[in-house]
Amino acid sequence: MPRLLKICFLLILMSPAETTHSQNSEALLDVLHFQSSNAWTADTLTKVMAYFHAQDVVFTLSSLQMSIQSYLQNLLYQPRQLLSAFQQLDQQQFQTAMKCLFNSRKDRLEVGNVVLDWKNTRERIFQSSGVNRTLFLITLEKCFLALRAMDCVAILSQILHMSAVNYLQPDVIGSLPKVLQEDAFRNLSTVFKDLYDKTSANTQKALYGWMREILQKSYNTSEFNESASWVSAENLWILGRYMVHLPLEEILKISLNEIRLFISYDNATKQLDTFVDLTPAMAAAGLQKQNIRGSRQRNDLTLEHKQDIPYFTLGLLVCFYDDMEQMDAAVARALLHQMIKCNQLRGFQAEVQKLKSQLLNIAMQNQTLNDILGSLSDAVVGLTSGQLESLSPEAVHNAIATLNQVSGWAKSQVMILSSKYLSYEKVLFYNVSQMGALVTGISTQSFYRMNPKELSQVIRGTISQHSPDLSPAQQQGILRKIASSRDFSSPVTDIQGAFFREISLPDLWKENGYNSSVMKEKELRRSQALYLYKLLSKKSSPVDLLSTGQLVKGVTCQLIESMGTDFFLSHFKFFEKNLHLLSPYQVNCLAWKFWKASNTSIPPFLLLVLPVEYLEYVSGPLCVPFLESLGKTEVDLLNPSLHKKDAVLQKVQECLNGSIADEYDVDLLGNLICHLPPTFLHDRMSLKAMAAALHQFKLCQQLSHEQKTEIKYKLLELYGSPKNWTAETTLDIGPFIAQLSKGELNVLAEKFQDIILQIAKTVRPISSAKELLATVFESVSNATANTEPPLIRPDCLGTRAPSSDEIIKLAEANVYWSVQELKCMDARTFDKNVERLGTVSGFNSSQLMVLKEKAKQVWGSLSSWKSYHIVSLGRIALALTEDEIEELDLHLIDTISVLSQQTEWTPTQARSILHSFLEDSGQTMSTLKSFDLVGLGAILCVLNSTEIMSIRSVEFSAAVARIGLLLCSTPVLRQFKKMAESVFGTATSWNGSVLQEIGTIAGGLNEDELKAFDKNLMPYFQPIAISHIPGEIFQTLSPEQIANLGPENAAMVTGSQRKHLTVSQLQSLQLALDGARTSTPEAPSTACAPPVGQTPAPGAFERDETSFLYQVIKKADMQGSLSELDPTTYQTTAEREGIHFGLDTGHS
Repeated sequence: MPRLLKICFLLILMSPAETTHSQNSEALLDVLHFQSSNAWTADTLTKVMAYFHAQDVVFTLSSLQMSIQSYLQNLLYQPRQLLSAFQQLDQQQFQTAMKCLFNSRKDRLEVGNVVLDWKNTRERIFQSSGVNRTLFLITLEKCFLALRAMDCVAILSQILHMSAVNYLQPDVIGSLPKVLQEDAFRNLSTVFKDLYDKTSANTQKALYGWMREILQKSYNTSEFNESASWVSAENLWILGRYMVHLPLEEILKISLNEIRLFISYDNATKQLDTFVDLTPAMAAAGLQKQNIRGSRQRNDLTLEHKQDIPYFTLGLLVCFYDDMEQMDAAVARALLHQMIKCNQLRGFQAEVQKLKSQLLNIAMQNQTLNDILGSLSDAVVGLTSGQLESLSPEAVHNAIATLNQVSGWAKSQVMILSSKYLSYEKVLFYNVSQMGALVTGISTQSFYRMNPKELSQVIRGTISQHSPDLSPAQQQGILRKIASSRDFSSPVTDIQGAFFREISLPDLWKENGYNSSVMKEKELRRSQALYLYKLLSKKSSPVDLLSTGQLVKGVTCQLIESMGTDFFLSHFKFFEKNLHLLSPYQVNCLAWKFWKASNTSIPPFLLLVLPVEYLEYVSGPLCVPFLESLGKTEVDLLNPSLHKKDAVLQKVQECLNGSIADEYDVDLLGNLICHLPPTFLHDRMSLKAMAAALHQFKLCQQLSHEQKTEIKYKLLELYGSPKNWTAETTLDIGPFIAQLSKGELNVLAEKFQDIILQIAKTVRPISSAKELLATVFESVSNATANTEPPLIRPDCLGTRAPSSDEIIKLAEANVYWSVQELKCMDARTFDKNVERLGTVSGFNSSQLMVLKEKAKQVWGSLSSWKSYHIVSLGRIALALTEDEIEELDLHLIDTISVLSQQTEWTPTQARSILHSFLEDSGQTMSTLKSFDLVGLGAILCVLNSTEIMSIRSVEFSAAVARIGLLLCSTPVLRQFKKMAESVFGTATSWNGSVLQEIGTIAGGLNEDELKAFDKNLMPYFQPIAISHIPGEIFQTLSPEQIANLGPENAAMVTGSQRKHLTVSQLQSLQLALDGARTSTPEAPSTACAPPVGQTPAPGAFERDETSFLYQVIKKADMQGSLSELDPTTYQTTAEREGIHFGLDTGHS
C-alpha cells in the first residue's frame, strides 16, 4: 500500500505548477503498471482516499480525473517537456508507456472508477507531429536498451511512416544502434528502403553509411584482402535502393559470382527497377563489372559475359547499355522492350532517347517500319510525324496492343495514330476501348458520330482513365451526343467522375433521376452543386448529402444557419474533411455558425476568417492549438485579405515567442512556414530550424522573391559556400539554387551538371530562374561544343546548330539559342523536336519567326500542312501572319481548340482563325455546335454583336459554363449576357446557381440589373466576374450589397472600381474583406473573451464542459473547499458523476 499511496499522492498533485512532468509521468505509469499486476478492487481508491483524509490531504475523483486529463492535454502541446519526462523514466515505466502507446488494444484505460478514453487520446497523440518526433527520438535513445529490438523496429516503422522526411535528418542517423540482431537489422533496413523516396539525399547517404558499417562488421575479416569486397549477394539484397551510393571502386571489386547470385534472387530485378536515381557512371560500372555485351545464342536473347546474364534481369541498368557493336535486330528489339521503364529515371532522358534512337535503327535493319511497329515498345515516341504518317492503317491496327501501353506521346502523334487506327476500324466501343492513351487523338467529330449507347460505355472505361488529357471540345462533343440521346435511359446520371463537371445547368434540369448515392462518383462545379443540393434535400437527409463530398459545394449560408446546434457540431467533420471544396464565403459562414453554437470549441483555423479582433483572444495556452490547426490548413484556401493575413502572421510570431528555435517549432508551424515574412526568417530563424524546414519550404507554392532570398542566405549560412557543397546537398537545396549568383551557379554546374539540369526543369516560375537557365545553357553548350559535326551550309559556317540531345536537356533554357543558331537547325532535328520547342515560354518574336520559317522549310507550303502539323507548333504558331493563317486548313475544331489555348494572339490573328475555321468547315455562327463554341475558346472574344446573337440558344446553353471562363471585353460580355437571358430568363430573375454558371458573363450586367440583385446573392457571383464589372456600374451597388460580397469576391475588387466608391461603400467593402457578420452581428462573448490582461484557461478550445469543470475544480481547490468533504462521500460522488473522460479529439 505505501507505493500505491505515493502514486496517488503524485496523481493528486498533477497540476504542472506543483509537480514536474517527470513526477506526473512516473505516477501515472506506476498506477498503470500496478494495475497490470495487482487486483484493483472497487474499494481500493476509497481506502486510499480515506487514508489521505486522515492525513488532512483530501481530494475527489473529479479533481483526480481533471488533473490527469489536464496533464495529458498539456503534454500533447509541450512535446519538448514530454521528451524530458520520457528521458527520466526508469526501465519499467518506459516499458509501460510504450506498451500503452503501441501495444494496447484497449479503447479505455481504467483506474478504479476513473476511465480514460484511450482510443481518442492515442489518436490525438499520433496526429501531433511534435509528439511523434518526441516518440521517435526517445525510441532511438531508450527503446533498444529496454525492449526487444524487433519491437523497437516496429515502433520506429509506425512513427516514420507518418513523417519520415521530417524526423530522419542526417544528424539523427548517428543515434541509430550500431549493434543489432540480424533479424532486427534486416527489418529496420526494409523500413528505410520503403522510405527511400521520402527522405533527403543527405539522409539517404547517411543511412547508407549506417547500413554499410553494420554490414562490414559482419564481414568475415579472416577472409579479407585488398581486392575482396564486403558486398555479397546478401548484402546487395539488404542495401536495395541504397546500392546507388556504393563507390564505383567498390562496385568493381564485387565478385561476379555474388552478382549472379543476387540476380537469381526472387524480386532482385524488381529492386533494380526502382533505381530511378541511377547515374550513367554507376550504370557503366555495373555493366562493366558484368562484362555484358549483346549476343544471340540458341535462339535465347541474352546479354552475355562469361556466364550469361539475361537482359531482362538488368532493371534500370538497361537504360545505359551502349555496346552496339555486332548487335543484331532481335537483341535491339528485346532491349527496347525493356527500356519502356526508363522514363522513370530522374534525369538523363536525352541520353536514353539517344540510345533508343540507335537501337531503333538497328531494330529496323532489313525491316520496314510497318513490319516491326509492334515490337519497338515506347521507342515509337521518338518517330517523327513523317515516319508515323507513312505507316499503314493495318500496321497500326496490328500493333495496337503495344501502342496502347506507351506513354509520353505528343499530341500530334496521337492524332496521326488514332486517325490511322480508326481508318482501319469502325469507331465502335470495342475498338475505342483498345486504344489506351491514343483515345485522346480521336477527333471531336468522330466522338460525336458514335452511337450514344457505345459512347456511354466508353466514357466509363478507357476514356475515363484519360479524361484529363481530352480537350474541353472533345469532352463537350461526347457529352452532347450522350445527353441528346432519346432512347437511352438516364444518360446524364450515368456519367461519372470529371466528365460530370462538363454537363451544363440546363441539361441537369432535364433529368430527374438524381439521388444522393449516384452523386458520390461525380465531380461537380459549384453551380451544379447549388442546384443539386437544393433539389436532393427534398428527398434525402442532410447527412446523406454531406457525406457525398462534392455536394458540400452547394451548401448555402442560409442552410448552415438553419442547422440545429447539435446537428452542426456533430456533423462539422463533413465540412472540415472537404475544406478544399468550400469557398472562402462558405468557410466564413461556418466560422460564424460555430462561434454562435460553441465558441469555446471552435476549430482555431476558423478564427482566420473572422474579423481581425477575434485573434486578440489567442494567447498563452491557446497558442499551440491555434498554430497546430493553422499549420494543418492551407491558408490560401481561406483567402484572407492582406490586412488580415498580416494580423494572423503577427499573432503567429507572438505565439512563437518571436523566433523559430528548433525542429519542434517547424513541426508546429506546418504549412504556415510558407507565409512567414522575410524579415522574420532573416532575424528569428535558427540554423537548426532551417535544416528541419528545408523540405517544407520546397513544398511552398507561392514564396515571394524576398522570402526565397532570405532562405538562400540561411542555406548558405547552414551549408557554407556552394564550392564546398556535395551532390547530396545540391539535390536537397533543389529549386533554391535559382537564387544563387551566376558565379556560384557556374561552380555547381561544373561539378554537378546533371543535377543542375534535373533541378532546372522543376523551378517555377520561369521568370525567377533566368540566371539558372543561362547557366544550364552555357554548361550544355560548352559540353557539346566540340562534339557536333560542322555544318556545310554556307550561311551556317561557324554557327553551331541545336541538336536533339541539347534541346531535350535544355527544356526552357532553349530560350538562349540565337536566331542564327535556330535558323541553322537541320530539318530532322526540327521535325523531332518541334513540340518541345513550341512549349518554350520565353521565345521572343524573332525566335518564333525563324522557327515558323523552319517549319515551312521542313513541311512545305502552308496549304499542305495537316492538322497535326499545326497542333505541334505550340507557341511557334503565334508567328503566323493573318494571310498565313488564311492559307492553313483549319476545318477541324480540334485544331482550333489547341490554337485557342495560346493567350497572345492579336485581335486580327484571332479574327483570321475564326474566319478560316468557319470557311474551311463550311459553317456559319448559327450552325455551330456547343463543342465548336467550347473549342473556339478565347477566339470568341473577337465576335461582334451580330455574330454572338446568331449563336443558337440551345448550343450556347450547353457551352455557357466554359464561355463564362473567358476574359472578354465589356461589350462582348454584354452580348453574351443577352444570350444568357435567352437561356436563363431575365437577369433580375437569376439565382445563385445561374450566377455561378455564367461566370464572367455577369460582368456584362447594366446598372439597373446589378443593383436589383438581392444582397444575399452577392457571394454567388464568381470572383472573376466581380473584377470584370466596369467601375461606373460597380458603384451602383448599395453598401448592403457590397458588405455581402463575401471575402473572396471583395478581394477581387480592383483599384479602378474602388475609385468610384463612396466612403460608405468602402466601409462596407472592408467589412466584406474582414469576414464580418452582416446579418446578425454578434460581438465576442465573455465565454471566450477574457478581460484584457487575463490569460484564457487551459483547454479553452476544448468542449465547454471540460474547460468549465477544470476551472471550477481548480477554483474550489484553491479555496480549500475540497478539504471540507467527508471521506465517505467520495465513492458516492464518483457514482453520481459517472466519471468517464478522455482527451477531446477536437476539430483541428
